[in-house]
Amino acid sequence: MSKKISVIIEKKIKKFNSSITFIGDKSLTHRGFLIASQCRGISRLRGVLESEDIKSTIQCLKKLGVKIIKKNKEYLVFGNGLNSFISPKTKQLNAGNSGTLVRILMGLLATHPNIRVKINGDSSLNKRDMARIINPLSKIGCIFIPKNKKNLPLLVQGTSMPLAQNHIENLGSGQVKSGIQMAALNTPGITTIEEKKLSRNHTENLLRAIGADIKIKKFKKHNLISLRGQKDINSFTLEIPGDPSSSAFFVALALLSKNSTLKIKNINLNPFRIGFIKVLKKMKGNIKIIKTKKKFGEPVGDIIVKSSHLKSINFPEKAVSSTIDELPILFIIASQIKGVSTFSNIEELRKKESDRIKNIEIGLKKIGIKTISTKNSLKIYGNPNIKIKKTLEIFPENDHRIAMSFFCLGQILGGKINIHNFEVVNTSFPNFLTLMKKKIGAQFEIKKKY
Repeated sequence: MSKKISVIIEKKIKKFNSSITFIGDKSLTHRGFLIASQCRGISRLRGVLESEDIKSTIQCLKKLGVKIIKKNKEYLVFGNGLNSFISPKTKQLNAGNSGTLVRILMGLLATHPNIRVKINGDSSLNKRDMARIINPLSKIGCIFIPKNKKNLPLLVQGTSMPLAQNHIENLGSGQVKSGIQMAALNTPGITTIEEKKLSRNHTENLLRAIGADIKIKKFKKHNLISLRGQKDINSFTLEIPGDPSSSAFFVALALLSKNSTLKIKNINLNPFRIGFIKVLKKMKGNIKIIKTKKKFGEPVGDIIVKSSHLKSINFPEKAVSSTIDELPILFIIASQIKGVSTFSNIEELRKKESDRIKNIEIGLKKIGIKTISTKNSLKIYGNPNIKIKKTLEIFPENDHRIAMSFFCLGQILGGKINIHNFEVVNTSFPNFLTLMKKKIGAQFEIKKKY
């Protein structure tokens, strides 16, 4: 983790008219490296997000014997095919803060009988629920030690006789679905996943684009994914588009800053990633999507955002899976709109890097924004006239999205906000502050802690 810093904000942002091209999509970057490790030949990844989470993925793969080098602006991954990992010398892997990495990597390790490795993470990741991936991988024969333990650190022992299964995925977790697919790649026979609650489909898109034997049958309310294992897959070249989750913070500031316009170029427009945009349009946000095209099964294009007079919302429950990462900044937006906004079916937010419902409430209540929550819902009484009367101290609890969301609140309101441990943002968006300052004129002070 980077050196600890605080970010102090005292002045609100001024109007801006800007164009931004964002760094690579984090979800696609993770999957690009992990899938390339199982291919035959040299895969090339361009537009890679060089965040702490991605560095953890690269380091874990290197320890498992995968050669990865950076040449100019692309990463080369030297894949040796399915089931080609070797046991790390230290017998340990550190996933850092990345839930995506650990859950997908467990799927790959599940069919490596020669590997018995302990997986650990940082203090935040070690608290997160791993039962959701342990259960399906245990069905195919993978062993997790200690038995019945549901969080990291865990010892993972792959199986020599993985069994193809029919899995029911009703959590709406793209990470779990991806972990099962990674295990299926080296499992004889056909593995099926009944996707009862639809979630982001980057893994399916990439596997299909590179020739894996995967089929997706769409029904009215669910999908049936079928993947035939032990079929070699060849290397690929992947151009990674911008991350829509990273762009959300800039979209929020463009909407709430008077007389402002923002153009976001080459952004991932996967339907499971732009629920935030769709919801904001329902809130009367002036947002347009243009120049759409497909790359590796992913729609990519530009977004134009203009300042808007937004309305409060009764958040549609069906939008949760496509808005899950952007809900914290959406809560901040709701706090600045006249009226009451209601969010339901959001219990998953309590199981992220932090309890995001709780931590947003703590910060908003400190400045006088009324909120009411249950385990599964949050009601926000917006007040566009609220002022910060004394220094607002924010402690993100090792959660990058909490830190960035309150940064945006500071830019909207002015008044003094001190966001502690802001270095956590480096897990997903290392040049966040640079872009905020250079592209849209955000004002802040960085205070280093020694």
